[in-house]
Formats: sequence, structure tokens, C-alpha cells
Amino acid sequence: MENIGRQRPIGVFDSGIGGLTNVRALMERLPMENIIYFGDTARVPYGTKSKATIENFSMQIVDFLLEHDVKAMVIACNTIAAVAGQKIRQKTGNMPVLDVISAGAKAALATTRNNKIGIIATNTTVNSNAYARAIHRNNPDTLVRTQAAPLLVPLVEEGWLEHEVTRLTVCEYLKPLLADGIDTLVLGCTHFPLLKPLIGREAGNVALVDSAITTAEETARVLAQEGLLNTDNNNPDYRFYVSDIPLKFRTIGERFLGRTMEQIEMVSLGG
Repeated sequence: MENIGRQRPIGVFDSGIGGLTNVRALMERLPMENIIYFGDTARVPYGTKSKATIENFSMQIVDFLLEHDVKAMVIACNTIAAVAGQKIRQKTGNMPVLDVISAGAKAALATTRNNKIGIIATNTTVNSNAYARAIHRNNPDTLVRTQAAPLLVPLVEEGWLEHEVTRLTVCEYLKPLLADGIDTLVLGCTHFPLLKPLIGREAGNVALVDSAITTAEETARVLAQEGLLNTDNNNPDYRFYVSDIPLKFRTIGERFLGRTMEQIEMVSLGG
């Protein structure tokens, strides 16, 4: 029975497609784990919606993943983590629930040397103040500077990862953070890991915290602690569910994932 428990999949979900960077990091860190991904592509973006709506949509996704008998959940969306994380944990009980904000904040604190941390994220994540709260819970004396960087999301989806327009946009967003003397920068949106090489060059000596990688590390640690690590699976099963398959979905999705997406299925949530 124990082995059956370990074979159960990890459920990963996002308001859209960006959470595939988390799936990619999990595949690399935990190559024997089965993974189910749900992206709410029909109702994205969540960032412009009310707290009640975000919570309602998130509960529908959680129900869907519970029906697939997942052993753990990864909230691969900064907006959902910031707005509905607490409610999701209440619903899932003792199941391990990981999220990008908690993992990113923890990694940033472990990385910084001068106690000055910058965050770039979407407007909703910045306005929620969730990163600053998570960091200050562990160290109230840390200087946290946040910068909304909404223009980077469409640039990533356009595939302009090394474009001059993207470089200039990154420079503008980084200016106030660098002026404050940060030595650590959290990529607080699931799209931003694709810009890591460009951001790294423009940020100079600032250490970058990729919340996809840190969340995968935290997932590995928690699964090991709970005795849920899958150590006997050389042919892992990856399934991708979305609420809509828009034009370009596969192209963008495979760019985020770094490999082909074989099993994509469309499901409708919430009637």
C-alpha cells in the first residue's frame, strides 16, 4: 500500500500556462514522479479578478485534482498563492501543499547577504504584499522592495526572450530596485524564469531566485519527509489539462516546458 501511495501523482496548477515552468523544474528535480497539471486557460488572467472569484476558481481546480487522487499539490501561480493559499490548505487537510511564494521567500532569505531583497511580479502579486509578509515573518528587519512588471508577461508569451524591447523593459523595472542596493532578486511570476539569462545580465551581481526551482526543491524535501517520494518509476506519466486550448497554446506551452507536450486534454470546470 505504501508503494501505491508514492506512485500517486503530484498535482500542479496555475491560472494559465506559466506554471509549466514549475512542472519543468519538478521533472528535472524529481524525474520519477508522475505529474498532473491544470491550467485555467479559459479564465486567465486571475490578476484582474476579485478575491472571492479567485478563491472560487481555485476550489474548483483543487476538487479536480483531488478527483485524480494526487498525493501533494503545488500552487504554481503567485496570484492564487497570495489570494487563496490559506483556503486551499484548509480544504486539503493534511496533504502537502507547496506554493511559489513561500518557497521563493525562504530561498531569498537564505541567499541575501546584505538583507535587501527585490521582488518583480505581476500587479496583483505586488499589491497583495504576500512576498514581503512571507519574508518578514522570518526576518522582520529585511528590506523588501517590490516592483510590478506586467509588460514582461506578454513579451515572454511572444517569445521575445532576448529582444531589445524586452531588455529595455527589464532595465526600467530593475532601476528602482538596483537603486535601493538589493543583492537578491526574486522572479515572482511563473513567466519570468524564461527571462533569467537576460535579467541576470541586466541585474549585474544580484543573485536571482527562481521560484520554480526553489518550489521543486521544497517539494522534494516535503515528499521525502512525508515518505511520499517516488523512487521506483522509470517511465513517469505527465498529463496536462486545460480549460481551453487557445491558438499557440502548444507552442507557448512547449517553450515553457522545454519539451513536447503529449497528453493535453480540455476539461470544463464549474459547469
